[in-house]
Amino acid sequence: MSKPLAGRRIAVLMGGLSPEREISLVTGAACADALERLGAKVERIDAGRDVGQVLAKAKPEVVFNALHGEWGEDGCVQGVLETVEVRYTHSGVLASALAMDKQKAKAVLAAAGVAVPGGGLFNRFEAARQHVMPPPYVVKPNAQGSSVGVFLVFEGANSPPQELAQPTWTFGEEVLIEPYIPGMELAVAVMGDKALAVTEIVPRTGFYDYEAKYGEGGSAHVVPAPIPPEIYEKALRQAELAHAALGCRGLTRSDFRYDPLNQNLVLLEVNTQPGMTPTSLAPEQAAHVGLSFDDLVLWIVEEAYGRGVQRGAQSA
Repeated sequence: MSKPLAGRRIAVLMGGLSPEREISLVTGAACADALERLGAKVERIDAGRDVGQVLAKAKPEVVFNALHGEWGEDGCVQGVLETVEVRYTHSGVLASALAMDKQKAKAVLAAAGVAVPGGGLFNRFEAARQHVMPPPYVVKPNAQGSSVGVFLVFEGANSPPQELAQPTWTFGEEVLIEPYIPGMELAVAVMGDKALAVTEIVPRTGFYDYEAKYGEGGSAHVVPAPIPPEIYEKALRQAELAHAALGCRGLTRSDFRYDPLNQNLVLLEVNTQPGMTPTSLAPEQAAHVGLSFDDLVLWIVEEAYGRGVQRGAQSA
């Protein structure tokens, strides 16, 4: 029996330059393995600043972008891919850049009718000197993913996180500070224009940080999430609305907080290139609706083929 991607030349971009490099390598390896099982001729590329030249030489039909974080997920690599005129997976230049800038994305989402947290951007030194809002609150880089550089400042804390003022801080001069929303951590993956499911994430560490996301046994995932049907449905629709409002394509994942006491559901951020690791949420939700990991990877690639070659940055 012929394989669906038999003979197709597909390059998988992985690794990259961001603090999320190690997770990207795991995502890229898993997706490359799936593409090979589907019959593709796969070139695994550890993406550096010469990625344009490497791709021009490799001449793939499609690029599977498995990069995470700055440079690979924020519109930069997408711009390179459009310059060399090659099809690529996931969102385009504008949507990638917009979603990666959390504060600007929140403004667009709020205007579209998506509930988002309050808060705003603050200079990191100011945020290290004094509480810029009453605790509890969350401090996060404005343009990172995977919970890199995120701090939870608890109620009653004497001082804000001093890490913000250290020379070792490499996540930008401005940080996003939002009120902490108690309750449940939820996630919704969207394929195309259709939300898949709602997952509750139960961190073993008490906070859904980098270790809880990617460490062995760092969190438990419950799908479907044990929440009221009307909240479940609202999360699905809000994720679809957010995906459309930012101009996303392909697969995304929206992260929410839900406070059962006040029936308060807010969207924290949209990830335009969700993780595809053994502990990742999008593949779990795909499996919940009957799609295997290979099915999901195939859909992502076929969606990119269907778009054709991108020329210029006018497409989101």
